[in-house]
Amino acid sequence: MAKKQTAGHDQLGDFAPQFAHFNDDVLFSEVWADEQSLSAHDRSMITIAAIIAMGATEQLDAHLNMGKANGITADEIAAEITHLAFYVGWPKAWSAFNRAKQVWADDETAEK
Repeated sequence: MAKKQTAGHDQLGDFAPQFAHFNDDVLFSEVWADEQSLSAHDRSMITIAAIIAMGATEQLDAHLNMGKANGITADEIAAEITHLAFYVGWPKAWSAFNRAKQVWADDETAEK
């Protein structure tokens, strides 16, 4: 079972309680928890692609880390970002690569 998401309530609960509810209790507790429709790995791949495409870099680090925790490898994220570069733009790919390198940096050190 996935860890209960509380970021919405923690960061916006007082200011935007309805949004916090949708974020934590619907998006993460219901949609993300539905492993029969999509695995957490695949859902992370899709979400990361959408965030990169939108240029929503504020959310990218959290989702890269979540994707890594959901089993995305350094090779997979590199292939995903390379593929996206041709569809969403080179600058967005560069930005995503810089963040992905930081998230998977410990993997590279462990391999050497």
